[in-house]
Amino acid sequence: MKVHDTSLPGVRLVEPRVFGDDRGTFFESWNRARWRDEHGLDFDVVQSNVSESARGVLRGLHYQWPNPQGKLVGVLHGEVHDVAVDIRRDSPDFGRWTAAVLSATNRRMLWIPEGFAHGFVVLSERAVFQYLCTSAYSREDDAGIRWNDAQLAIDWPDGAPSLSDKDARLPFLEQIDPARLPTMATLADPAISHPAREAS
Repeated sequence: MKVHDTSLPGVRLVEPRVFGDDRGTFFESWNRARWRDEHGLDFDVVQSNVSESARGVLRGLHYQWPNPQGKLVGVLHGEVHDVAVDIRRDSPDFGRWTAAVLSATNRRMLWIPEGFAHGFVVLSERAVFQYLCTSAYSREDDAGIRWNDAQLAIDWPDGAPSLSDKDARLPFLEQIDPARLPTMATLADPAISHPAREAS
């Protein structure tokens, strides 16, 4: 397996080693001990989600706060343009984004740490997308940023995507209460950044 840094510190591109013959292929999509020891990626998978979307569907930009989610994402069928945005308001990279094409053919995965927003747009006729998450979905902590926020200036390959009503109404970054955005300091303190976990 190869793990590459991206243009956005913390977000990493994972290329698994694929074994194949005339019967098909096999690759390891997650191994906590190996990833931790060889690549410094250490996290618990608490929830796994799968979505299916048609060409041109854009999902995002989503995040959770104050119960954040890190995500290891990849494509089981089709192809997407995947985007991560640093939304830690005290980060030197606040508002910066990076992107990668993930597909069932290239088998690449993107690691998106807690403190980043995430979204993707489908490039193929349909795509089946998998998320391995570091915490469970929390409706009260669910948040997002408008996909076409001019402050972010994300270079999406589709200028007129298909959006859910919810995603079409997401606020722009400048409209979000700073208390609804993570900071590097709070993410470094589990008692602050995961209050629900600490209380349970």
